Amino acid sequence: MTRDKDDEVPNLAESKLTALVVDDNFINQSIHHKLLDRLGITNDVVCNGKEAVDVHCSGRNYDLILMDMDMPIMNGIQATRRLREMGIESKIAGVTTRANEVERQEFMEAGLNDFQEKPLTISKLLSILTNLNFYVQTS
Repeated sequence: MTRDKDDEVPNLAESKLTALVVDDNFINQSIHHKLLDRLGITNDVVCNGKEAVDVHCSGRNYDLILMDMDMPIMNGIQATRRLREMGIESKIAGVTTRANEVERQEFMEAGLNDFQEKPLTISKLLSILTNLNFYVQTS
């Protein structure tokens, strides 16, 4: 029996990384939460940008934020901009299905550190972690 490359994932639990999933879609929330869990990354989930800002206002901080762009109440661009204005230094990766160049550029300029198109996979998540210096691939 051969193993899929995605089956062989690192366990980053010893790194004690924390992540916040910000997405209004329950299926995406569940996928992103499970992918992070699979890597041993402790994570919380909120439903929109305002909740992400509120969590940080309450004193909680995260190493990584996976931020959707299109959400009700406060979208990912607005939330990213607000978090940066608040001095939040967490690494923020935009994760969205909408990827036209103008919107992507606006999202990046709001303060993103990285960007990936949905659907998020283990390999895309590892790419984010590598790009943001949370994980160094050894093979």
